[in-house]
Amino acid sequence: MMDTDLTQGSVMGSMLRFALPMLLGNLLQQCYNVADTLIVSWYLGPNALAAVGSSFTLMTFLTSILLGLCMGSGVVFSIRFGQRDEKGLRGSAQASFVLIAVLTLILNSIAFLCLDGIRLFLQVSDEAIWEMMQAYLVVIFCGIIGTFLYNYFACYLRAIGDSATPLIFLAISALLNIGLDLWFVVGLERGVSGAAEATVISQYVSGIGLGAFALIRCPQLRPHRGAMLVRWSKIREIANFSLLTCVQQSVMNLGILMVQGLVNSFSPTVMAAFAAGVKIDSFAYMPVQEFGNAFSTFIAQNYGAQKRNRIRAGLKGALLTSLAFSIAISVLVWLFGSQLMQFFVDAGEADIIREGVRYLRIEGAFYCGIGCLFLLYGLYRALGKPGMSVVLTVLSLGTRVVLAYILSAIPAVGVVGIWWSVPIGWFLADAVGILYYIFRKKTLL
Repeated sequence: MMDTDLTQGSVMGSMLRFALPMLLGNLLQQCYNVADTLIVSWYLGPNALAAVGSSFTLMTFLTSILLGLCMGSGVVFSIRFGQRDEKGLRGSAQASFVLIAVLTLILNSIAFLCLDGIRLFLQVSDEAIWEMMQAYLVVIFCGIIGTFLYNYFACYLRAIGDSATPLIFLAISALLNIGLDLWFVVGLERGVSGAAEATVISQYVSGIGLGAFALIRCPQLRPHRGAMLVRWSKIREIANFSLLTCVQQSVMNLGILMVQGLVNSFSPTVMAAFAAGVKIDSFAYMPVQEFGNAFSTFIAQNYGAQKRNRIRAGLKGALLTSLAFSIAISVLVWLFGSQLMQFFVDAGEADIIREGVRYLRIEGAFYCGIGCLFLLYGLYRALGKPGMSVVLTVLSLGTRVVLAYILSAIPAVGVVGIWWSVPIGWFLADAVGILYYIFRKKTLL
């Protein structure tokens, strides 16, 4: 039923082998939006870059809701697998699919209905940028169901130890996305709408393809007579894990969305610099983010199997691994910030590059803060304390948003205050999360 049993064998060896396909998968996931950004920037100019960049922040928020629901369900799946409870696993999978599918349809409807209010929320004053954003979003919203399908089946397969198959389907769709981007934007000259169309088609390819594979490979996912009834007890169990994880993910990205609105109140130069900087950020700390998700699956399986010593050993090893990688990436981003910006911005756009480098050198110096925070999120989610992940997220993002608005309003500080608010929020949440673990370790484990 699975490829990797994380309750057996070498602690760090099994965790790293399981994490590697997830890291590569997230890298390919980023290719969806980065391909849009690069091609749009190169062929359509800085205004299109600003439009797609702002849209990316909004879509990250919407996707985070679905991802949070799927991740919370994945914890339940991992615990049931660790307990070797196949019947419970089947019931949880069915309840999760029904719950998340209904919420996905509601979310998709709300996205279309609220399109006109998005401009006000994101403070997009430039008419040309808004027209491009609107054209991009109308198409990209059509891919929300495809996003649900991929994330649901990916989280299920990862929960039972298969982190490689989602990677394969992402690789196919990422290559398809890049090819369609070039065809639609450059060949057919469909502008930002073409970039969105390429992404949506690729999302459905990965979602439907992975779903078909999972149904063929995993009999417990297939509906059959006598197992069609979804029990309310299972719905409640999934909701307890999924909704809080969803809140955590959506609060995190809502804070980023609010910061995006503040950035948009500055010049198109700042908007374009932030759009490029966020893409580089997403690549830079993506490995520690996915390592945190793999760590969460490791903890959940061992928590279900009642292997407390293995959990403690995994926690120590994961923390050292995450810190070492974060420091190495920080050095690279600090040294090569200008070259990284030029992947997204023409070398002649000196003001955009200068502002982007300043953003990267402030954020990039402190990636160890976000690396530790991702581990804390994964730990508390796996130990059945998703509410603590919400608390840490509110602390991190609340600090970020409040400081960003306060500091940026000071003339002598300006937009730099937005950049500095991010690492301050990370480290405040880290401190609270670590202290909570120290004082509650006996009851948690």
